[in-house]
Parts: sequence; C-alpha cells; structure tokens
Amino acid sequence: MIRKLVLLVTLLTFTTLFSQNIILSKDAKVSILNCGTGNESYSLYGHTAIRIYDRVNFLDLVFNYGAFDFSTPNFALKFIKGDLQYFVTTDSYNEFEYSYRAEQRSIYEQELNSLTIAQKQALFDKLWQSLHSDERFYTYKFIDRNCTTMVIDKVNDVLGSKIITSVKPITQTYREVLYPYLENHFFEKLGINIIFGTKVDQSAEKLFLPLDFIKSLDQAQYNGKPLTKPMATVYEAPNNNFTGSVFNSIYTVIFLLLLIVLIPKKWLTLSYFFILGLLGIFFCLVGFYSDHQEVLWNYNALLFNPLYLLLFFFSVTHKTKQRILTSKVLIAMLLGYLVYMLNKIHLGIVLPFIITHFILLAKIALSQKRSGNLFFFTIRKNNG
Repeated sequence: MIRKLVLLVTLLTFTTLFSQNIILSKDAKVSILNCGTGNESYSLYGHTAIRIYDRVNFLDLVFNYGAFDFSTPNFALKFIKGDLQYFVTTDSYNEFEYSYRAEQRSIYEQELNSLTIAQKQALFDKLWQSLHSDERFYTYKFIDRNCTTMVIDKVNDVLGSKIITSVKPITQTYREVLYPYLENHFFEKLGINIIFGTKVDQSAEKLFLPLDFIKSLDQAQYNGKPLTKPMATVYEAPNNNFTGSVFNSIYTVIFLLLLIVLIPKKWLTLSYFFILGLLGIFFCLVGFYSDHQEVLWNYNALLFNPLYLLLFFFSVTHKTKQRILTSKVLIAMLLGYLVYMLNKIHLGIVLPFIITHFILLAKIALSQKRSGNLFFFTIRKNNG
C-alpha cells in the first residue's frame, strides 16, 4: 500500500513537472548515488544514479540509466548483437532508497558542491530533456556505456572537461578488475570469462564501475576545490557473508567432468564433444554477429572448439584416421590455448576443462585401429 501511494505521488509530481519548466532554486542540490553490489546477476557490479533535490520546488528525483524492456521484439537477438536500446528512467528518491534497502544494497551519496546554480540547472535540463526525447535511449556497452559511464559523461559535459577520470593505477586488466565481483558466483564467473575475448584483457583505463567511481569523485578537483563533499553513507547493508551454493561452485564442474572421464560410455563422451562443438560455433559466430567488443576475438573457442563437432562426426561414422587426426589437431590447439592462458586470471576456473579435454583427446590420439573394435567409440552388438 505504501509503495502504491509513493508511486501515485511520483506520477503526480512528474505530471506537474512536465507541464512547466522548472527553475531550480539556489538551494538545489545535485548528488551522485552509488549503490553496492547484490547477489543477483544484474546487481553484481553495483549501480550509479543522479539525484536532483530542491526543497523549494518540492523536487527530489533520481535519474537511472540502465533500464531495458523485455517486451522488445527480438529481445534475445538484440541483446546478443549489442544493439538493444537501454533507456533512462526516473524515480522519487524515497522510492529509490526503499528499493535498495529492501535488496540490502548499500547506498553512498556524494554531493557535487562545486557546481554553480547555472551548471545544476543545465544538468537538470539535460536529464529532463533526455527523459522525454529520443535521447532517452542509448545502446548499452558493458564497459564503454553503462549506468556509471553515462552519469560520468553527463557531469563532465556540464563541467566542460573530463574532470572525472579513473584514479586507479593502470596495473590491472578489465578482466582482473571484474574478477573479485564474482566471488562465490562460480557459474556467473565462468560464463562471463569464457564469453569475453581479448578486449577485457586490455589495461583497465576506463572508469566504469560504481565503487571505483566513488574513489574518483572523492579525489576529483574542480577550479582548485574538491568536486564533492565527503561521501555520506545513506545505508550500509549488513554483511550477510554470502557464500553461494555448493552447486554453484567449481566442485560441481569437477564432479561432472570426472563422470565424463571415468565412465567409459561412448554416448556420454560423444554428447560432451557435441556440446563443446556447439559452444565453439556460438563463440565464433557471436564474435562476428555482435557489436559488443568484449566478445570479439574470443580465444576460449580454442577450449570450446567447433572442431569437436568434426570429432563427433568422425566418431559416429567410424572414420578412424580422420578421428585420430582431428584429436591431434585439437590437442595442438589446446596446448596453444594453455600457453596463452598462463598469465590470465581465469586459468584456474578453466583448468578442469583443459585437463579433461587432454585426457579424452589423448585416449583417441593414442588408440590403434583394431579389427571390428575401435576403442570405446565403436558400436558393438553387446555394448549397452
């Protein structure tokens, strides 16, 4: 009931605002809201928003970038391709704070106290105009255009220069920066690291994460003065010591891979090869199809290799020479992948796959042609 009343008040406020041009008072405040991480996939990296507060005009709005519509035609294809249109939304501050408290996600506020009245007005006008025009929509990019970078661009635009930049020493790659956020979320960590290609192995020069944004704002200077007031903690989420599920861990993967290696059933191994091949084709095709630079040049296709489909085909059609040759080619490519991965942070999570593939491929490469009985891939009358 309370949420419905808040929503009604918000809608009435928006209707009033839309019918007139709001001139901010000299007491108006602009602040950046950075929110902590959550345990859901969409909240693993936090969130950034802009708050406009003016008690004279009974105005307290939060502008959020990063919304999208599931009912968009061909949603999945557009999401994969990277041309899905995200958009800016707005909420009352009370609604915003309520929702993040309910999710037990911390809220940190930094007021931009160095902005002039004219700059505050310009920022508000830009945000409000974008809310009711085609500027509302933008093409999302994981690193280059997300909720944090959109806010940074809006503020820097009003300041007239790139005042807000990354303050972290560029000693880490984007992949290394992202890695700690996925602690206790193994399958999310695995999925992100095998779908991303070489771009995320570049030096993390761009500021794109909310918690790093807090540090940059804290150190930013404008006209010889700090850009923001000291950070205020609106809400500090309790430490719930999230440990994840035993099923969402590397041990589950190791267990499943051990079953594939230890159970000498041709259908099980061939099914695994078939899945590997399909994943490899997906990784290769998405690199050509998608506009997301993060998925381009994905060397993980050497691990989840399309050639496993050939190996599958040669196995079920009993083409022994071709099968052995393909396995040797795959071993060579796997060795190349291992060498390339030696300095990568995600080597540990793909190592079980590397070992499993070496074992399965070595069995095939070392197998010899026998009369009517070709290792365990040959179909025998009495084979269950």
